[in-house]
Amino acid sequence: MTEPFKPSGGLGTNSTPPEYVPMSDFDFQSLNLALNQEWIELDLFHHGLAMFSDADFDAAGLGPEDRYLIQFMAEQEVGHATLISNMLQGRGAKPCTYRYPFKTVREFVDFCQKLTRWGESGVYGFLEHLNSRAAATLLLDSITTEARQQLIFRQFEGLFPMDIWFVPGIPQSMAWTLLQPYIATCPAENPRVGFQIFPALNVTNNPDATPLYNTSIVGNDTTPAIARNRTIPLSAPGRTVQLSWEEPGRPAGYNNSYTTNTTAGDPKFALWISQINSTYTPLENITGNTASTTQPGGMVFGEGTAPIYNGTIFVAITDTDLSVTPFNISMVNKHVVAGPAIYQAG
Repeated sequence: MTEPFKPSGGLGTNSTPPEYVPMSDFDFQSLNLALNQEWIELDLFHHGLAMFSDADFDAAGLGPEDRYLIQFMAEQEVGHATLISNMLQGRGAKPCTYRYPFKTVREFVDFCQKLTRWGESGVYGFLEHLNSRAAATLLLDSITTEARQQLIFRQFEGLFPMDIWFVPGIPQSMAWTLLQPYIATCPAENPRVGFQIFPALNVTNNPDATPLYNTSIVGNDTTPAIARNRTIPLSAPGRTVQLSWEEPGRPAGYNNSYTTNTTAGDPKFALWISQINSTYTPLENITGNTASTTQPGGMVFGEGTAPIYNGTIFVAITDTDLSVTPFNISMVNKHVVAGPAIYQAG
């Protein structure tokens, strides 16, 4: 008998009790990567609060209530790490020691908004491919909170908080490439992360959102706010972008126990990943491991809609301009020469 008010189709909609555990090695490795991300976020938020004085935060425009919000975000990470650890049945990663690149409060906030961006995008890249639909449901419940964290750190930095229509997803190897430089050492019993680490890519003229301009001039003020609509944007289509990258085969990851790797050929393109688009621009002036390219433009759905390449986005070097979409973006992995790097478009 057909159940009323229930359309046909759907997955996991019968009476079988869900199992919130990995159903494949793909599931385990993906969830364990996400757990490593949650651990560093927990440590990062506590570390920043301990590293800087109240006066330092006050000078950056972040008062006691703002600092408590960062503390609460750390408490959220306790919940997220506990959730994934439980799904991995105690076999997942334990907390590690970390290294951070910031020296000021503004740099701390900037690093937080970038790290939460690739943490969120890294999960969106594999969530729909998990064998365990039940585990995907719980992970989605946590990553939507991380999306809110990223927005808040943009507000703390005086950036426009919601500058895109869609949040992009990236493959696990790209997320791991971005995360691993900041993990110094880990317990010996931590399971090895099974994803590729690409050679590092550096945007040598990356737009910088960290300068503090307390001008009270609309469009030029970068103090923390619910929203800041910048008169002079950080970047624009047509901007020349300078890139440099490393050779493969370098020690990487925690305890230097990994090696960077690529299966790609010669570098030819810059791959830009933003919203639901992946666009290639040709590399120019290639000299050894340096090149330039041009920041692309375009609108998400054509004239009168949103700019595609805005906000905190991703750029990588590839050997071809393979056509990929959000669901099959991992197909580009074998063509990645280096990267991704975070590009602060806006």
